Amino acid sequence: MKDTMIGVDLAKHVFQLHGASMAGHLKFRKKLSRPQFQKFMTEHPPAVVVMEACGSAHYWAREMVKIGHEVKLIAPQYVKPFVKRQKNDAADAEAIVVAAQRPEMRFVEPKSEEQQAKAVVFRARQRLVHQRTDLVNALRAVLYEYGHIVPQGIGHLKRIEAILKTPNSDLPELVCQECQDLIGQIGQKTERIEAKTEQLKKLAGPTGTARRLQTMPGVGPLTALAVEAFAPNMASFKCGRDFAAWLGLVPRQHSSGGKERLGRVSKEGQADIRRLLIVGAMSRLNWLGRKSILPGSWLARMLVRKPRMLVAMALANKMARTIWAMLTKNEDYRNPAPAVAA
Repeated sequence: MKDTMIGVDLAKHVFQLHGASMAGHLKFRKKLSRPQFQKFMTEHPPAVVVMEACGSAHYWAREMVKIGHEVKLIAPQYVKPFVKRQKNDAADAEAIVVAAQRPEMRFVEPKSEEQQAKAVVFRARQRLVHQRTDLVNALRAVLYEYGHIVPQGIGHLKRIEAILKTPNSDLPELVCQECQDLIGQIGQKTERIEAKTEQLKKLAGPTGTARRLQTMPGVGPLTALAVEAFAPNMASFKCGRDFAAWLGLVPRQHSSGGKERLGRVSKEGQADIRRLLIVGAMSRLNWLGRKSILPGSWLARMLVRKPRMLVAMALANKMARTIWAMLTKNEDYRNPAPAVAA
């Protein structure tokens, strides 16, 4: 039974520690350099080490587990209310311990090296997409200055190329050259995005969790890999709705006095998985995807009564709950049985 809890305020070079008993009584405060911190924690008897879930936290969590400590990570927004008066490293370390000792506190599951590696590749592709979008918008802005209006989206790139190739174009030669340079950069980004996409598809191979998730309609390799890379163990959620809430796919509440007031989707959770689930839900509601929707099903009835975007949000929520069920029960997706008329 561990009798000491150590709150660690992480940094690049200087680490602030706050040691306390499990009842909250102060044992020590220390300010250590990186090598001193590693040495101190190696020599210290096994303890409960608590850190904020921030940069390098998952690395240090794995390092602390290797030398026998129990590690807990807390979201920074749950620590902030426990900071006393002015903010400094010592106050932050103490607040981490105080927050961790609350019986109702929620903790973040530490990520493995493999999870973090997949997340790095996933975010690299996402970064390239953002950079390409910036280039496309810059190109549209240049043309707009000369009276040419082009809709948003990479799909209208051929329309821009046609404008530049028009004989006797009203665009100055210097502007045409700059636009061609931007188109060349966009082409390079597109090639790199396609290469990253293929790499991610290989990572989300035909075996394991990713294969199981792809048996669900609306879930492709990127969504499956995002769940593997960013989601914690599904056993940490009591039910599927908890996982949907962790993704931010539940209504924002402003309830009081026994009256429920539900607003728009909270968007307070994991943005990458949430975005991909909504995209997957929308793909099931377009003209091609609707062919697989059974008449009289829940989805068909919702489409009759509600706007398509609202139905997509509801479907994304249901997909999240289904993912939780599939992974906790180790089962592939099963199509719901059609309702039988009495």
